Amino acid sequence: MLKATIDRFEGNFAVLVFEDGQTLNISKIKLSCDIHEGSIIWLSILNDEKETKTQKQLAKEILNEILKPNNQR
Repeated sequence: MLKATIDRFEGNFAVLVFEDGQTLNISKIKLSCDIHEGSIIWLSILNDEKETKTQKQLAKEILNEILKPNNQR
């Protein structure tokens, strides 16, 4: 998990600052409505293996369709 502080809001985005000084803009709709500047949040980055496989398969199918010779369409 990564610890970040809400530094400020810019339009529809919140600017997060991590402990190492890096920043990340995140849509405010992804955050709780009671979040304010100075709030501490914890982020988890997860890999959905099933979703990744589905996306790769779809991309492969699209490329195969695009690359088919004209007489095979």
